[in-house]
Amino acid sequence: MAKYFIAILLVAAVGFTGIVIGIATAHSRHVALLQSAATAQPGNLAASNVNETPDDDPDERVVRFASNAIPAPPFLVADLNGNIISTADFHGKVVLLNFWATWCPPCREEIPEMIDLATRYKDRLQVIGVSMDDGPEDEVRDFAKQIGMNYPVVMWSREMVREYGGVPALPTSFVISPEGRVVQKHVGLYSIDVYEMEIRALLGLPVNAKVETFEDTGQIFLKNASLATELPGVDFKGLDAEQRKAALKRLNSESCDCGCRLTLAQCRINDTLCPISKKMAAQVVKEILAGAHPPAAAPSAQ
Repeated sequence: MAKYFIAILLVAAVGFTGIVIGIATAHSRHVALLQSAATAQPGNLAASNVNETPDDDPDERVVRFASNAIPAPPFLVADLNGNIISTADFHGKVVLLNFWATWCPPCREEIPEMIDLATRYKDRLQVIGVSMDDGPEDEVRDFAKQIGMNYPVVMWSREMVREYGGVPALPTSFVISPEGRVVQKHVGLYSIDVYEMEIRALLGLPVNAKVETFEDTGQIFLKNASLATELPGVDFKGLDAEQRKAALKRLNSESCDCGCRLTLAQCRINDTLCPISKKMAAQVVKEILAGAHPPAAAPSAQ
């Protein structure tokens, strides 16, 4: 099934990776797929970490966790009620770190699911809402109270967004294992079944799904893009092993001109629809095939 996204670009005037906020306006309750997965071509890494719940055979459900999961970046912040929230307090629990906003329709749709999960798995699950609102905290607090959010909500910060590698769309949720490692990231609106399967699998509870692993090559943390051997929308056809290595090295070192402040490889993973990184990546491959060298950097002023 296709899932459609309306992208709303929010370019933050800060000295770190820009935040692109996309709002999903429709989704399926049976198949949880990213927009990039719905249009994925062979070798598209953006789809490789997606957990699926097929309509035709529930027994073929698959849960995927990163095999090279890294420790969750720690934080110590006060929630909207003044309580101190620390990642150190959640060892032994599954954590859903959910980036959302009051003005985001799919976030509003997802919140009742988070409330339900927080209620049913309250002793072994910790949901934390990170509000991306720029408005007064009082407005976010009133919204959270009105909708009945039963888990802590904290306000976003540049540091937190930077540490978690950016928030490409709202909602975005990071799944953290009881050992404190980030094993999954979901961008957009997902079925509650996806989260519940992951929670149960991580807690060692019975789950009607196959558990698999994948190597995080940028799907969770963009800094791992250097591990990728394929990139969404990049055709490496015709390159031998050494040329492919050279192309990937350039794609991981040259910046995209779209304003994202990411490398070409990171931009291809972060935004598979970006026409600029796609064109620039194709040019890199073309130059490698032709045996051309990258343009020399301009000499620095003395």
